[in-house]
Amino acid sequence: MKKKNDCGRKGERIFSNLCILPSLIGVLIFFIVPFGIVINYSLINNPITNEFVGLENYQKLFQTVAFKKAASNTAEFSLVSVPLAIILSLWLAVMLERKIPGRSIMRTFFLSPLMVPTASVVLVWQVLFHTHGTLNQIIEAFGGQGVDWVKSAHGQIIIIVMFLWKNIGYNMILFMSALAAIPKDIIEVAELEGASKLYQFIHIKLRYLSPTILFVLILSLINSFKIFREVYLLTGDYPYDKMYMLQHFMNNTFNSLDYQKLSAAAVVFSLVMIVIIAVLLIAENIFGKDVE
Repeated sequence: MKKKNDCGRKGERIFSNLCILPSLIGVLIFFIVPFGIVINYSLINNPITNEFVGLENYQKLFQTVAFKKAASNTAEFSLVSVPLAIILSLWLAVMLERKIPGRSIMRTFFLSPLMVPTASVVLVWQVLFHTHGTLNQIIEAFGGQGVDWVKSAHGQIIIIVMFLWKNIGYNMILFMSALAAIPKDIIEVAELEGASKLYQFIHIKLRYLSPTILFVLILSLINSFKIFREVYLLTGDYPYDKMYMLQHFMNNTFNSLDYQKLSAAAVVFSLVMIVIIAVLLIAENIFGKDVE
C-alpha cells in the first residue's frame, strides 16, 4: 500500500513538472538567455571581436554626463512620485471605505485614467502646461507670471502629476480590497476596548495592509520607470535637463548603436532594482511576520 502511495506521489510530481516545463522554457529563452547576452555585451569591447575588457564599459558609463543626469532625474522622480502614489491612494481607499454618498461614482472617476490612451493624455497635458496653455492663462488672470513648464526646472511637476493621475485609481482599488479583507472581529474588539480610529489604523489595519503596501510599492516603482512614453511624446528625444530620464539615455544610446554602454546601463539598472526589491521584501518580512 505504501509503495503504491509513493508511486502515486512520484507520478504527481512528474506531471506537475511537465505542466510547468513550458513556462520554464519560456523564461529561459525570453529572459535568462537574453539577460546573459546583455551581461556578456557589457564585458566585451564590441560584438565583432568579442575581446574581454572587464569593467571598462561600466567605468565609461559612470563617467558619462548624460547617464549621471538621467539616473539622478529618474531617482528624484521616483523618490517623490512613488511615496505620493502610495499615500494618496491609501488615503482615498480609507475615505471610500466609509459609507459616503457617491462612492461608486468616485471609484469610476479615479479608475477612468486607465482607460484613456497615453497619446490622448499627453495631448491634454500639452494643452494644460503649454507656454500659452490653460494653467498659465489662469495664473496670468490672477496677476501672476506664466511659466514654460515643459522647458523649465518645474518640468518634473508635470510628469509627477501625470503619474499620480494615471496610477492612483488602480492602487486605490488594491488597497480597498485589502481593507475589506481585514477581519471584522478584530476591529470590533478594538472598538469595544475604546481604541481610537487612528490607533486602529496604525496598529491594526496597517499591519494587515503590509503585504499590499509592499505590492503597490513595487508596482508603483516599476511604473515610475515606465514614464518614458509620456515624457517622450511630450518632449521628444532630448528634453529639458530635468525631464531627461534613464529611458531617454537608453533609447538614445541604442540609436547610436553603443551596445556595450547600453548593456552596462541595463545591468546596473537591474542590480539596483534587485537590491531595492530585496530590501523591501526583508522589511515586509520583519514588520509583517506577526500577521497571519
